[in-house]
Amino acid sequence: MRVSRVSISDVTFAADLSGALFWDEQNLLVVSDLHLEKGSSFATRGVLLPPYDTLATLSRLAAVISRHNPRTVIALGDSFHDRSAHERLSADDRAAVAALQTGRDWIWISGNHDPMLPRDLGGTIADEVAIGPITFRHEPSGALGEIAGHLHPKARVSARGRSMERRCFASDGLRAVMPAFGAYAGGLSIRDAAFAKIFPRNGFVAHLLGDRRVHAIAASRCY
Repeated sequence: MRVSRVSISDVTFAADLSGALFWDEQNLLVVSDLHLEKGSSFATRGVLLPPYDTLATLSRLAAVISRHNPRTVIALGDSFHDRSAHERLSADDRAAVAALQTGRDWIWISGNHDPMLPRDLGGTIADEVAIGPITFRHEPSGALGEIAGHLHPKARVSARGRSMERRCFASDGLRAVMPAFGAYAGGLSIRDAAFAKIFPRNGFVAHLLGDRRVHAIAASRCY
């Protein structure tokens, strides 16, 4: 089972094992924090990483798009790791992005890593998007009906005598923070104080991306 259900402000989403959200009623797919070309960004500073993160991320994105066949895709900010990352995309990567956009609406939300998004990669650019009771933006404010990214939530739990740390969706049913989708994107523990500012009284659930399904675990059980 690759998806579970997450309710946010009375809207039911499918939480895909990839880290994407799918809103069936709107035929809308949401991903966050692709951080394309993070590897090449590090290389410019002398930190050498295998230069395959963009290919891996776009391949995973192609798989989830194929699975849900959305009419609209929202990339929820920090799609590119830095302001010039889009210039380092290979011709093949640009072709892959164009193929993913074919036949659907594509919305790039600006993030703190990519505040000046390129206008030559197709799609439209916005600071945020509101659809019904849901607002999609990059940085979470804690507002009701908000789906945001930016924080790269991850959680650690103990099960059957072993510890497991995974990326996760964080939600209290009124708002949500999405996991980073990018292959090289790191994570921030949901025990960090940043999450306490968004979710009052620590009353939220971590939807961990497991090997075969998404596991819903109370944040109070994570560490």
